[in-house]
Amino acid sequence: MAMKPKKNINTALLKTAFMLSVFTIVYNVGEGFFSTFFGIKDDTLALLGFGIDSFVEVISGIGIAHMIWRMKRSSIQERDHFERRALLVTGIAFYILAAGLIVGSVITVINGSRPETTMVGIIISSISIITMWFLYRGKIKTGRAMESDPIIADARCTLTCFYLSFILLASSLLYHIFQIGYIDAAGSLGIAVFAFREGKEALEKAERGEVPGG
Repeated sequence: MAMKPKKNINTALLKTAFMLSVFTIVYNVGEGFFSTFFGIKDDTLALLGFGIDSFVEVISGIGIAHMIWRMKRSSIQERDHFERRALLVTGIAFYILAAGLIVGSVITVINGSRPETTMVGIIISSISIITMWFLYRGKIKTGRAMESDPIIADARCTLTCFYLSFILLASSLLYHIFQIGYIDAAGSLGIAVFAFREGKEALEKAERGEVPGG
């Protein structure tokens, strides 16, 4: 039996990469909605920050999906205007999120505010940990098979979300057990650190423009 040309294999892999990207967008929209809703309802800053982070990830995810769609049509060497703009908006949004969480944490500590409950945070972060792990494995496997640096980089972004979910889980679980208000503020500061790092990386990518190994 004759072997299929490498182009056909790459086409199939690109389709898989695109589907994973679309699923990431849809999942983050749902996660962002429930996290922000219950974050406001239950007065938990960490969950609210996690939800806003999910919405910012949607902007980045749309840029990634657009890039993969272009890769399906032809080889690319640099990001187009849409992708650079998505990265720029993502980076700025992450910086604003980080600043907002820091200010919110300070106000929370000063006012002695406490969440009503962090049970929803425990549930959402647990689901996110499982989902992000399987998404990461799927993306990294596809990216390595294609020898595509952009898709591997997208997988590493998903891995960052995986770690971020652990921060939410830890702060939500510890507050649920000990009922100490500072724990929720500490969790939101942890999310702020990740948001700052993601914002910095997004702006650097937007400035460079090139897509290595695409």
